[in-house]
Amino acid sequence: MKHDTSAPETQATLFLRKHGIAHSNHLYTYEEHGGTKVSARELNVPEHHVVKTLVMEDESARPLIVLMHGDHKVSTKELARQVGCKKVEPCKPDVAQRHTGYMVGGTSPFGTKKKLPVFLEKTILDLPLIYINGGKRGYLVGVHPHDILRVLEPKVVEVGQPGR
Repeated sequence: MKHDTSAPETQATLFLRKHGIAHSNHLYTYEEHGGTKVSARELNVPEHHVVKTLVMEDESARPLIVLMHGDHKVSTKELARQVGCKKVEPCKPDVAQRHTGYMVGGTSPFGTKKKLPVFLEKTILDLPLIYINGGKRGYLVGVHPHDILRVLEPKVVEVGQPGR
């Protein structure tokens, strides 16, 4: 693990600074399709504390972001029910990049190109610190989950299921 205070400047870090959110910087060697399992291993933290930023869309192709534990998957059926739409599914990578301005594998909920509705898995709020993408592949930031509540104003949902 490389812990580095001279981390890259991204739209996410600009957003965090602008909103006065304290964060730690964690760079690691990115592995294609490695996901949170790799980042958790490289940072030597539980995968449950690594939060993935998932870009999804409803039946009308309206985008939304879901923040989920790295070791859990999203029940899209339950998410659709809690969001109040018919169906929710992951966006294609090029569509997700168009909405957020970030490459898949480097998507952060902070500083997205468009302001998107954010949905946060309730149990993330139980953690003292989470590691979430800082806007670049191989770069996570450590933040307090309650800071996410303050700046992104997500809707808290219960849609997680163990497994990836």
